[in-house]
Amino acid sequence: MGITLHGGGPIAEVVVDVPPVNALTVSGWFELAQAVQEAGHDPGTRVVVLRAEGRGFNAGVDVKEMQATSGHGALVGANRGCFAAFAAVYECEVPVIAAVHGFCLGGGVGLAGNADIVVASEDAYFGLPEVDRGALGAATHLARLVPQHLMRAMVYTCRNVTAAELHAFGSVLEVVPRDKLRDAALEVASLIAGKDPYVIRRAKESLNGIDPIDVKRSYRFEQGFTFELNLMGSGDRHRDAFLSRGDGAPGEEAG
Repeated sequence: MGITLHGGGPIAEVVVDVPPVNALTVSGWFELAQAVQEAGHDPGTRVVVLRAEGRGFNAGVDVKEMQATSGHGALVGANRGCFAAFAAVYECEVPVIAAVHGFCLGGGVGLAGNADIVVASEDAYFGLPEVDRGALGAATHLARLVPQHLMRAMVYTCRNVTAAELHAFGSVLEVVPRDKLRDAALEVASLIAGKDPYVIRRAKESLNGIDPIDVKRSYRFEQGFTFELNLMGSGDRHRDAFLSRGDGAPGEEAG
C-alpha cells in the first residue's frame, strides 16, 4: 500500500493505494511527486501510467490530517504537496496516461487534468467539491477537461461529470469496463512506447511549451484564495462539518 513505482522498462506504472479513498496526506502528495519524477527521469522510461487501486482514483487531500493539525502547517503542506504532484505530472519528461476509475475529485482532477492522456472506466466521475469544503483550487486543471462554462458551473455547484461526458468532449480518450481499465491504459502506453523515445520526449516538451496557460502559475493563484478562506474561518467550518457527517463519502479538497 502507499505510493509505488513499477519501472525498469519502457512503461512505468505509478500506483496509488491509500485506503479507504486514496485521499493523500501531505507526505503522500510529495511521495507521489517523487515517484512520477523518478519514472520520467529514467532514460529507459518512454511513458508513465498513473493509476490507483481501491474504490476510486483519488479523493484529494486527507481532511482528517488537516483538522488534526494545529495552526496552518498542514494546509501549507497540502498546498505545496499538491502543487508538487500536479507539476510532476505536467513536467514529467515523458507522456503520462492517467487511468481513472471511480471517483476523481479535488486533487484527482489536478492529476488527471495535468496528464497527457486520460483513459477512464465506465464508473468514473470527476468533480471539485472545494466550495463545499471552504476551499478553492484545481479549476486550472478542470478547465483542461471541460468547456469553460461547464467548469464554472461545476465549481459553483460542486456537480460531477461522468467519464462518458468527458469522452464526448474529447478529454477522455477511451471509456472501458472497470476490469479492462489497466489493459486499455497499457495498450495506449504501448503505442507511445513503440515510437522513437527521443522524438517523444521532445514532443512532450514542445506541447508544454505551446500551452496557452501556465498551469503552475494559474494553480498557485487559486491557492491564494484557499489561504484567504482559511484565514476567514471558512475552511475549518466546512471541513469540520464534512468530518462530522461521518458518511465515509469521498470528496476532499484539492489544496
